[in-house]
Amino acid sequence: MNTIVNGLQWGDEGKGKIVDYLTESADFVVRGQGGNNAGHTVIVGENKYILHLVPSGILWPGKQNVIGNGVVLDPLGLIQEIATLEDQGVTISPDNLLISDRAHVVLPYHCDLDAAQEQARGKFAIGTTRRGIGPAYSDKATRNGLRLADLLDPGMARELVSVRLEDANQFLGLHNMDSHDPAAILTAVEGALERLRPHVTNTIPTLHQAWKTGQNIVFEGAQGTFLDVDFGTYPFVTSSNTTSGGACTGSGLPPVAIDRVVGVCKAYTTRVGEGAHITENQELSDYLHGLGREFGATTGRKRRCGWLDCVLLRFACMVNGVTDLAVTNLDGLDEREEIRVCTAYDLDGIEHSYPPAQRDAWERAKPIYESHPGWMSDTSGCRSWEDLPGNARNYLDRLSELAGAPVRYVGIGPDREQTILL
Repeated sequence: MNTIVNGLQWGDEGKGKIVDYLTESADFVVRGQGGNNAGHTVIVGENKYILHLVPSGILWPGKQNVIGNGVVLDPLGLIQEIATLEDQGVTISPDNLLISDRAHVVLPYHCDLDAAQEQARGKFAIGTTRRGIGPAYSDKATRNGLRLADLLDPGMARELVSVRLEDANQFLGLHNMDSHDPAAILTAVEGALERLRPHVTNTIPTLHQAWKTGQNIVFEGAQGTFLDVDFGTYPFVTSSNTTSGGACTGSGLPPVAIDRVVGVCKAYTTRVGEGAHITENQELSDYLHGLGREFGATTGRKRRCGWLDCVLLRFACMVNGVTDLAVTNLDGLDEREEIRVCTAYDLDGIEHSYPPAQRDAWERAKPIYESHPGWMSDTSGCRSWEDLPGNARNYLDRLSELAGAPVRYVGIGPDREQTILL
């Protein structure tokens, strides 16, 4: 069975944990979009692993992991991540990690372009991580990008980098930033490329062979639905398709290869960075931060927290084709006497069941809430649906009804065994 795992909010939903859970019965784990601006945290026993480009399946022996063609890959960031994992005892070789030769590459000048573009936006800055992701995808779309296959050919790499830097340096100069030298760029990434060379291959036939022979493939989404460049809260989005369709275009497998889509959401809503967050609640944010929760895996920034927004959730289940819901962090609400759920938006006196496209509408939209009694008990030790308090079950039933998809998994803690399968 081939399964796409997608986030249904603004990322940080706990996808890494769900992928890790599903990987036990998987043969391949595939990452198909995004870059090292994303972070997945997986806790195994006493060990905490933070992954950015490497798929979560790397933590299981005997699994093949693939970084697909839709990813924008920072070679320096990836070898640093590999080194950190190896220091934690994780073995990484071509036997368990393959990288598409069609993946576009993030180079040092992309990071500076990212910073310069944010500076140029002024009051319209969108709060990027400045990891060069947007400029790398922009180069890809305008056919100025460099793929791993290009960089592994030194002559081709020199020529392509030189041409691209003519325009890039001019833009950087306009924003009082240092220019880049082609030779220095290639020297900076030379060692990283040599380290990665054994992993780089045409991954598409490998994945098709796995599909045709009935092996199980898990597609690990990065970020979340509302960071999708088409469906998200534009312009406060990432530069790739973070929805289920991106798993196909980012891996080379067709839609008919997909058997199910697991959509992951928290039992409440969080967001990092700028942009709309209709249900944001400072008291709930302070409460969750006080528990040591909701800090970004990549940046360490405090996440903005709010009540569950089922306007977002309903739309996300629709565009992703969600067949199974995974609700994480239910235990974060264990001590709340009252739990609120946003069922619709009030926009200029009109009730809306789906998120608006107009960017200024987000500033005027007000949440319409319904209230649910909390369960006021510790759920972290629950191991079955029947173990959950009645009010927790009622809350999940209502969430499922509003989302239009059945709850299949419930997360009640960070460890592998703290996942309830319905």
